[in-house]
Amino acid sequence: MKNISADLIVESIQKVTGKGPHQLHEPLFFGKEISYLKNTINQNFVSSAGEYVNKFEKKIKKYTKAKFAIAVVNGTQAIYISLKACGIKKNDEVLVPALTFVGTVNAVSYLDAKPHFIDSQIENFGINCLKLENYLDKITKFRGNQCINKFTGNVIKAIMPVYIFGHPCNIQDIVKIAKKFNLIVIEDAAEALGSFYKKKHLGTFGDIGCLSFNGNKIITTGGGGMVITNKKILAKKIKHLTTTAKLKHKWEYIHDEIGYNFRMPNLNAALGLAQFEKIQVFLKAKRNLFKKYYNVFNKIKGICLYKEPKNANSNYWLQTLILDKNHSSLKNKILKESHKRLIYSRPIWKLISELKPYKKNQKMNLSGAKEIYNRIINIPSSQSLILK
Repeated sequence: MKNISADLIVESIQKVTGKGPHQLHEPLFFGKEISYLKNTINQNFVSSAGEYVNKFEKKIKKYTKAKFAIAVVNGTQAIYISLKACGIKKNDEVLVPALTFVGTVNAVSYLDAKPHFIDSQIENFGINCLKLENYLDKITKFRGNQCINKFTGNVIKAIMPVYIFGHPCNIQDIVKIAKKFNLIVIEDAAEALGSFYKKKHLGTFGDIGCLSFNGNKIITTGGGGMVITNKKILAKKIKHLTTTAKLKHKWEYIHDEIGYNFRMPNLNAALGLAQFEKIQVFLKAKRNLFKKYYNVFNKIKGICLYKEPKNANSNYWLQTLILDKNHSSLKNKILKESHKRLIYSRPIWKLISELKPYKKNQKMNLSGAKEIYNRIINIPSSQSLILK
């Protein structure tokens, strides 16, 4: 076993990637993307009307085994419209991990609701369920069937588990906690297309799941997202709201409430459909990339490559290094040396609770999230590193 150093870590990354530049995650196009895009242009259906949007929704629905799928313009709006459809309103509180992408939390704020920050655990980067349940036992009471925050008087209405880097968290335990405290479960599965837990696709355990097809995801539509759910009422509501709340009529424009122009354009869906046709190729490449990195890093003391949890089949969206606690001081040195060599590794996001807009929001003890932030480095994870 070799002793850890910043130079050794970056050199080890380069054993897999070769010399830079290497971005963290880049899209890969080699199938029918151009053909489908040309087809949308030739048909003059480049906006929200067109066959590719419906086809893409059907493909995702079949793949995830969700009963309904609604395509939208991006992952953040998928979360926003899901929260709205579930009745989240001003001053309602939503339990959100402090360790997540800011879009997860911003979607709550768009509704004038209150993000309430909860802790994570390093075992799977997800919500620390034991710690959360003890916390909620102390700070909540029931008024009728509503879970009330004793300190603010607000209703705690929902919880949003996040599948960090595409890996499952303790979702079944989270659902149990949600039932105990009468919370809606909205799964942020933005990074988790192609990830399963106990053979069930992530995003289908709770009330609603939200996917992202941003340019850096495992498949991309350029910009886009998807809401998946097994609840017909929610699906109908979301489809109505995301298509400007327009009622069907042969020629009249009649809208029965304030809606949104959130429907995914046909042009984006065409790209997404072509990308989705290669999902199994991409997933296999991701797993092979993990194996290559693992063979390098299992020979180094003080660091390990994150491996999917038990009973999981992860998409390995981003490959993740975890520094031992006593070597966490090396993180910034590794990042600096990595960027110097044009290997664009990155840290995990800063805790949202530490960002200016959210510093005053209520939070539980976040020691687990802080530990993860101190110890995590993401390294180049593009499919093209395998599919050259």
